[in-house]
Parts: sequence; C-alpha cells; structure tokens
Amino acid sequence: MARNPLAESVGVDAAELADLIRALKEKGETVATAESLTGGLVAAVLTSVPGSSAVVRGGIVVYATPLKHELAGVDDELLAEHGAVHPDVAAQLADGARVTCRAAWGVGLTGVAGPDPQDGIEPGVVHIGVSGPEIAEVHTIGIDGNRHQVRAGAVAAALRLLSTLVDQQD
Repeated sequence: MARNPLAESVGVDAAELADLIRALKEKGETVATAESLTGGLVAAVLTSVPGSSAVVRGGIVVYATPLKHELAGVDDELLAEHGAVHPDVAAQLADGARVTCRAAWGVGLTGVAGPDPQDGIEPGVVHIGVSGPEIAEVHTIGIDGNRHQVRAGAVAAALRLLSTLVDQQD
C-alpha cells in the first residue's frame, strides 16, 4: 500500500481509507461532505486516495454560521436556538451534503477546535453526522489537544463512522 501523507497527518490509516473508497465503489455509492470545524479536511482526505473521483461527489465548507443554512439547508430556527455547535446541526449538515451534492452518503461536522470556547461550548466538543441509504447517525465526541489535534481527531472519527455505516449496509 502506498503511503498517504495527508491521511497520516490526521491519523487516518491509508489502508482503511482505501478500503472505504473501494467499498463505496463496489456498492456504486457516492459521498459528499458539509464541514464547519474541519474546513474541508474530510473531503481533502477522501480525495487523497487515487480513484476517489468515482465516489466523492463534492464538499461544502460552511464555516460561517449563515452558510450552514444558505448552502447546506440547516434550519434557521435550530441555529438561532442552539447555535452552530449542536448534534442536530451535524445531522442536518450531513443531509444537506447528500441533497446538495446528490450523493448516497453525507457527512456533516461541527464543533469547537479552540483555543477558545464558542457559545459556551468548550474546545474539543465535536458533533459528527452521517446519513446514507436508510440510516442516519450522529456521534458526539470529545477530543483533547490543540486546534490541529481536535480537527485531525474529528476527521479520523468521521471517516471511521462513515466506514462503519457503509459496511453495515447490504
């Protein structure tokens, strides 16, 4: 297996990443992302695999809160009531990625990388949403470390969750 320096830099195993791309290809399924906290890193890591263009439809970077609604379809009332860092926002980001990019799978991420809290939420809180054919899940995790470590951990966790759910689908 060839090295994948980008994947390695965020703690993603290159072989497991290649297996995810291969599984999506074999199923004839595609994936898209809507990312806030990770700023496009999930899409970048996915596309670091040769041949990934067969399954990666695209990605939306919605770092600014209003863009979460405007580009990814996150409910305005949800954002007004709970802010941008909330499990339901991650779920809606995942759905928005699927719809906007016309993909079978959507991955949505929001959280606080730090160093400062956001809307009273401490750095390291990450919400990951994945939606796909007949399945949707949101996981909330805590990641210790600096800004890079939080973002890298979020990417790795999102790709693990996506891989697990893709493998569960028959």
